[in-house]
Amino acid sequence: MDWYGHSIPDMRLEARFGDRVVPVFCERPTSIWAMILEAAARNPDGEALICGGRRMTWREVVQQSAQVAAGLQKLGLRAGDRVAVLLGNRIEFVLTMFAAAHAGLVTVLLSTRQQKPEIAYVLSDCGAKLLIHEATLAARVPDAADVPALEHRISVSDDSALPCAGASPFAALLDNAPSGAPAMVGEEDTAMILYTSGTTGRPKGAMLAHCNVIHSSMVFVSALKLTAADRSIAAVPLAHVTGAVANITTMARCGGALIIMPEFKAAEYLKVASRERVTYTVMVPAMYNLCLLQPDFDSYDLSSWRIGGFGGAPMPVATIERLDAKIPGLKLANCYGATETTSPSTLMPGELTAAHIDSVGLPCPGAEIIVMDGNHRELPRGEIGEIWIRSGSVIKGYWNNPKATAESFTAGFWHSGDLGSIDDRDFVRVFDRQKDMINRGGLKIYSAEVESVLAGHPTVVESAIIAKPCPVLGERVHAVIVTRDEVGADVLRAWCAERLSDYKVPETMTVTRDPLPRNANGKVIKRQLREALAGL
Repeated sequence: MDWYGHSIPDMRLEARFGDRVVPVFCERPTSIWAMILEAAARNPDGEALICGGRRMTWREVVQQSAQVAAGLQKLGLRAGDRVAVLLGNRIEFVLTMFAAAHAGLVTVLLSTRQQKPEIAYVLSDCGAKLLIHEATLAARVPDAADVPALEHRISVSDDSALPCAGASPFAALLDNAPSGAPAMVGEEDTAMILYTSGTTGRPKGAMLAHCNVIHSSMVFVSALKLTAADRSIAAVPLAHVTGAVANITTMARCGGALIIMPEFKAAEYLKVASRERVTYTVMVPAMYNLCLLQPDFDSYDLSSWRIGGFGGAPMPVATIERLDAKIPGLKLANCYGATETTSPSTLMPGELTAAHIDSVGLPCPGAEIIVMDGNHRELPRGEIGEIWIRSGSVIKGYWNNPKATAESFTAGFWHSGDLGSIDDRDFVRVFDRQKDMINRGGLKIYSAEVESVLAGHPTVVESAIIAKPCPVLGERVHAVIVTRDEVGADVLRAWCAERLSDYKVPETMTVTRDPLPRNANGKVIKRQLREALAGL
């Protein structure tokens, strides 16, 4: 199969989750653990995980994951039970995820930014029997009375002397003989639950099945031509769908190496990327910008870096041009997806990025993307409506929430809530969330367009466009702009006026040095910005 000049493994239509028929890869692993075993068989002595001074081969990863699986089974956990993971970026995160796949358990990924009430809600909603958490986050572990189903707590620490009341050390899980035969799991069985950030009400638990994770991992590997020689750096949170799939399971699929950074710091990132000969990254545009701003950027040898995936925000043209000048071999590839699509729904071939900077790419292999109006009717090419997505990566639904599932899925299509369009050549454009579109006296303004223009200003770090209530026009455009240097609102307004229609130019601005508020998944919380504006 050919995907815009890239050779893709053969696909065929198959029934999924009862009533769906979607294109899937003919030859594929039947479970996440099977995919991990294939990596170890192909590249047993190749590096698999690197974090600080720790290095593990694929052979060692399989053995230690099987030891942890045995420890989990010794605790009485059985296939289908939920294991919650409250860990930062570290090797134990990956071992836990792989061990759960071996034992047929469901990993529930929690963000280290979540607070005690949020954690309590997730643990109760999914009925987790075990929580594996950072010892330093023990204070955020809910009280036993608040999570009665939680039977076990295990803490992870770099300091074995650090006590953690009520929790066993992670080392106890490793102190077991490797578990024997893996648990029997079906392709459609849930492998992971990731709670999506709820803008209203409670977050929903997206159920990622084994087949979803495998399909997405195979899309990344085949579309980006990844091999066992590739070395990925995980600088985004592993507990997010991007970290879990675009980094962890994608490198399992190709048998390459995953270099884990506990947190992103541009100066340290450049050191690690150069030293470890990184070839593949997935980051947000701001992270690339921060790297370029390092005064010693030119002193690092980044010639091995060939794929720079990005998403979540537009990549400023200036950033693309600077990266092209400094790292000619680097191809930037825009990706668009969500937790509900197990990461990628579109990918931009790197060679097309510069010519289609306003697009998030082309539908991934096997993905069907349509644009619908408010009456659930397909719109013609080029018109703006809600993006619906169907593919082998789209999840079966939300954990224990049939109402939300019925509202968000139709015949296998997930309703994204994003407003966008598709042109005659299949390039997808995303303009805004439906709830974030601004209606200024009948004129529609999409925040992504204004934010993209602001991103091109040399002093702007990031921005968020929100609606300011107006008794005459209904809504006006307000910008919250984070800058690295002092700059006047009039300068930024003039910058926008040269590049946007007059009605799209922000009429009021908040210019600050403070970062924008973000939820546990790293998305800007525009509701909080609107509330702050209302309180002024």
